[in-house]
This record gives sequence, C-alpha cells and structure tokens, in this order.
Amino acid sequence: MKKQRVIGLFDSGVGGLTVMKEILEQLLDVRIVYFGDTARVPYGNRSREELIRFGEEIVTFLIGQGAEVIVVACNTSSATALPVLRERFDIPMIGMVEPGARLAVEKTIAGRIGLIATETTVRSKAYSSGVSRALAKGSVPEDSVLRAAWQQGEQAIALVKAQSCPLFVPLIEAGLANSSEAQGIARTYLAPLQAAGVDALILGCTHFPFLEPVIHEILGEDVLLIDPALAVVEELELLLKHMDEQEKERATGEGNKAGTAKYIGLAPTPSALVLGKSHWRTRYFVSGDPGLFRQVGNTLLQEPIDLVEQVTLGD
Repeated sequence: MKKQRVIGLFDSGVGGLTVMKEILEQLLDVRIVYFGDTARVPYGNRSREELIRFGEEIVTFLIGQGAEVIVVACNTSSATALPVLRERFDIPMIGMVEPGARLAVEKTIAGRIGLIATETTVRSKAYSSGVSRALAKGSVPEDSVLRAAWQQGEQAIALVKAQSCPLFVPLIEAGLANSSEAQGIARTYLAPLQAAGVDALILGCTHFPFLEPVIHEILGEDVLLIDPALAVVEELELLLKHMDEQEKERATGEGNKAGTAKYIGLAPTPSALVLGKSHWRTRYFVSGDPGLFRQVGNTLLQEPIDLVEQVTLGD
C-alpha cells in the first residue's frame, strides 16, 4: 500500500486554502496539515525579518505535526523568507513564485505578463526575476507563434506591469470577496494592467483566486489568469515521486537519512505523530480566531471545515 505523505502548508490566513484545494483534488495519496497565521494577517506590509521569524516558527510547528514536505502557500513569504527557510531546515520546501512564473511563461500568447500581489511581493521583484529565470532554464511559451518570435529575438517575454493590491487580502479575510466594495477596488487596481495591455495575469497572492469572478468580469476573457497553485501541484507531485524512489533506495541500503529540522534554535516538537492513529485527510490550525477562519473558509470553499485548532507561536 502506498504511503500517505503528510504535507505541511501555511499561509497568513485563508488564502492557502486555494492551494490546498488543488492539491487534494489532484493528489489523492496525501494528507495536509494547514496553518493559517490569522493573528498576524496580512503579511503584505511585514518586514523581511518578521516574515523569516514567522516562517521559522510555523515550519517548526508543522514538522512537529509530522510534515514531510512544506508548501509555503503564501507568495509574500515565498518571495522573501523562503530562501532563508531552505537554509535553516532540512526538509523539502516548495514556494509559489518559481512555479507561478514558469506557468506564466508557458501560457502567455503575447509575451506581456502582469502581476497582482501584495506590496512586499511587488517590491521584492521576485516574479520579474522568476520569469527571467524560467526562460533561462528552458521554459518556453506553448503558443508556437510567440515561441518562434521569441527564439528569433523578434518578441520579448517579460513581466511588464506589477500592481500591489493591499486591500484585497483584508476583504477576503472578512468574507467580502463577492461584494460591491471588492468590485470597485478591483477596478481601480486593474486599470493600470489594462493600460499596459497584459495578456496573462499572475495571481501573485493565494487569496486572489477567490476574486477570479470579479477579475474576469473586469478584464474579460482575453486576459488569462495564472494561478500558481496549478504549477505547485505539478512540482509537488514530482517531489513526492522522488521521495518515494529515495525511500526504496534506503530500503535496500542506499540513499541518505531522512530530513529533519536542522535549525538549532527551533527544534521540532514531538506532538502530533499521533496523527497516524486516526483516519484524517486535513487538519487545520490557526494563530487567531478559529471560528472566524472556519466561517470564512466554509464560505470561500463551500466545503465543510469542521475542527479548527488555535495555537500560539513565538512569544
């Protein structure tokens, strides 16, 4: 029987549920421990130092809950804290930026990629660099006309406009994704992207897919919305296959020892390895109000979130 891997997934709030939903729909042999840092949401105006500290605390907690892989389901943390977290923890981690940038390169048909994200993500220019790296690593557009024009140096492919949307996350966390207020704010934020003539728009915050109907209505069908979660699932599937192969090698006396937290100041706690004693597919933890997370999460997903546990991290 195939082993059910435990994935630790975190975000500042309910946004990571969009990533979780894609993973659960496409990968049947995984369990997810979800942490929403709702006491400290939004992350979009946090400093790099704060985001690293939050990430260290959350990753340590998730490892203590039995996580074998970490999905940083927050673009802001992926753009700023993820490189440091990878250095400090010996556990596979997947972020949002690299998969999202690669998917945008593959799906654009005019080479004019746009981005909506938090202020910190936009300021980091991580997606602009990510698009350039994706092209350098061999990613190319699926559209044959654009691909040929780019390969011949006749057409550029680049992130041409990045727009910060600081009010989107608070609206979504308050359960107002489909409100008239959200529509008015979205029109203001999206106007510069329309003026820039983008043909593919990266939803550079995991909260933003909840606004897809609103964004589609404003931009029309000619602008393709890029949800990095789709590419994250592909990357996660490849990683899990690689981990399975490594375990087979270890079983025959080959391979290396399994990864654990290596950041000395934040050793993992033993707590929830008891998870293996019961049948479950998802577990939810938050740092803020469990009731509000459950209420908003159920509204957004239209799927039942029953038990949400509150935990306190840090000081």
